[in-house]
Amino acid sequence: MPADQISPPATDDSGPVFDLKGVSVSYGDRKAIEDITLAVGRQRITAIIGPSGCGKSTLLRCLNRMNDLVRGAAVEGTLRYNGQDIYADDVDPTEVRRRIGMVFQRPNPFPKSVFDNVAFGPRLNGVRKDLDSTVEKALRDAALWDEVKDKLREDAYSLSGGQQQRLCIARAIAVSPDVILMDEPCSALDPIATTRIEDLMGELKTRYSIVIVTHNMQQAGRIADMTAFLTVDVGEEGRRTGHLVEYAETSEIFTTPKDKRTEDYVTGRVG
Repeated sequence: MPADQISPPATDDSGPVFDLKGVSVSYGDRKAIEDITLAVGRQRITAIIGPSGCGKSTLLRCLNRMNDLVRGAAVEGTLRYNGQDIYADDVDPTEVRRRIGMVFQRPNPFPKSVFDNVAFGPRLNGVRKDLDSTVEKALRDAALWDEVKDKLREDAYSLSGGQQQRLCIARAIAVSPDVILMDEPCSALDPIATTRIEDLMGELKTRYSIVIVTHNMQQAGRIADMTAFLTVDVGEEGRRTGHLVEYAETSEIFTTPKDKRTEDYVTGRVG
């Protein structure tokens, strides 16, 4: 399917934004995650939790084909975005990543001005007109405009860590994605900056579908509508493979989980 024929975002909640069936990821001869099946609802916050090494980030990076950039990575199973297989041979992964933005664990602004960071994606996509309004809208959507409107030509590294992370969110949404993926976006931030990011996610989910990996179970409980709990099995030669244990409404995961492994994890009996 040519890039320009990838389905646009749905205008209703008639189906999941992502539908995974039997998804596995291997790096060389090591299987990182195995047989993941779940459906991610649109305009909701979905959290992925689990112990270190269970494949949370690997699963997240499947959703916009970031694993394609890892040498030796192979994805099996079916992963549909808006009903279409994004791993089909004729789908352009660059277009997939435009529709499905990514915010990383640590703020990673480009060594450019605040303005040029946000304008980078639109320029790359050939946008030349109305860049000022595009940048302003993205910064407003990221709850950053009032703090940086007089600093647009200053180096992005002059901003605080929390501001840099919101700048990265603005950069992601400047190209009008359908989905925002977040890989532990608050792990390097202080509690005040973390609260601002969490509040921002609550606002953004009215316009975007958000999937977040977090090691912070309290954060998942505060912000997520749905939660997927992954665990890790240790096989021969200490090889670790992640498996999905339970996927449900967040309130259910934290209060009435169906699997004892989930209960043990969310109550802190195991880490």
